[in-house]
Order: sequence, then structure tokens, then C-alpha cells
Amino acid sequence: MSSQNETKKAILTIENISIKFGDFKAIKNVSTKVQEKEVRFFIGPNGAGKTTILDAICGKNKISNGKIIYKGEYEVSKMKEHKIAELGIGRKFQAPSVFTGITIQENMELAAAKNHSVRSAIFDKLSKESLEYIDYVLQAVGLEEKRSYYPTLLSHGEKQWLEIAMIMVTKPKLMLLDEPVAGMGRKETEKTAELLHKIKKESSVIVVEHDMKFAKDVSDSVTVFHEGQVLDEGTMDSVQSNEEVISVYLGRGGER
Repeated sequence: MSSQNETKKAILTIENISIKFGDFKAIKNVSTKVQEKEVRFFIGPNGAGKTTILDAICGKNKISNGKIIYKGEYEVSKMKEHKIAELGIGRKFQAPSVFTGITIQENMELAAAKNHSVRSAIFDKLSKESLEYIDYVLQAVGLEEKRSYYPTLLSHGEKQWLEIAMIMVTKPKLMLLDEPVAGMGRKETEKTAELLHKIKKESSVIVVEHDMKFAKDVSDSVTVFHEGQVLDEGTMDSVQSNEEVISVYLGRGGER
């Protein structure tokens, strides 16, 4: 009988990709696979290429060679951003980008609306099922009692959770999060860790992060980047014992 790991499929396969900005080679021959319902962390020093890879997965950056394959069949490295989003890849950027002029509930309805336009959120009635799912997601992120608030009234951490909720409500199969706990206190960070454990039941997650305790608490595996290349990959415990990783990253204050 197959083990659970053997039966898990790769949701994302990055094959030997490179990314250039002019003459500068930001990413050099990177390969990795992310499994279904895995939480993978991309860690490494600033400028190592972590966010550049996230931007390539969601179509924001174009690759100069290699392939990025989603679900074993879609070559997302050749697709436009909106098409990639429609396939079920949701991206959260470092700074929260919620709509401050409408309520939390309205932000959620806008995210859930089929074609993500303001017109559809105003004029097209969401199904009972969609509204119930919004309720479930707001409860999961702890904002159900603040649904009538405007986002300006939220704390920094709550704004991050709202943006994660706006991705969750689209039911992605792969979620990309760029430094989701930056600027959070320990309690908010722990709550975010609990939230990612919930998300993992439905979706794979790739997280770019510098908070090593958070990475240790949440990750199934980590990929360490350095100067646009993969330096090491494995569990947090295994990469933390790699002398080269300690030298180039953890030993320079990468651990918080």
C-alpha cells in the first residue's frame, strides 16, 4: 500500500527557471516541487530571489528559461496573470491591498464575485452558498464580528487576515503569501500560524518569510535561497543544521 507521501501529487513544479532583469540574472536555474496541501516556506537573505519567484508563479515576472507547471498540466510561465488567478492560484503581497472605502463584508463579496469587478459585487447577487462561505472564512480569520467595519479601523494584523480571507474566499488550490506576519506581534503571529494550518486542509501554501520561529511552527518544508539559487531544501530542522545556511543566512541575523 502506498504511503501518504507517495500518493501526494505535486501541485507546482518549477523546472530549471532563470529570470533576468536586463543583464542581471536574479534567478539562476532554480528547480523545486511543491506538493498538494503542503506549506512550503521560501527563506533566505534579502535579495535572495524569494519574492521574484512568487512573482513568476503568478505571472508578474517573466522567466528567461525553464518552466513553471501547475497541477501537472498548465504551463503558467506562459500565461497572463488573470488566467493564472482563474486556475486557482491566489497571491497576497507584502503590503495589504484591501479597499478602504467599503466594509469588510463588501470587500469579501467583491473578492467572491465571479469576475472580481465592482459592478458584479454591486449588481450580481451572490449565491446562498457563497455568502455562507464568506461567513465561514470571516469566522476562520476572526473578523466575523467586524464585518460591518471599514478596513481603516482594523489593526495591522487584522488587515493582513482580511487580505488572506479575500484570497481564501476564491477557494484557491495554491496560495502565495509574501511576509504575512511582518510587523505583527507574537500573539498575532501565533494566530496566523493557526490560520495557515486551517488553510492547509484545502490548499497548498508558499510563504516568503524572515520569522524563523513562524517558519518552524508552520512549514512542512523550506527552500533556502541565496543569490538567486537554491542553497538547501528540506525540513526546518535539517536546513538549520546546514553550516552553509548558518553562514549565509541564519548567522547574519536571519533568525528572529
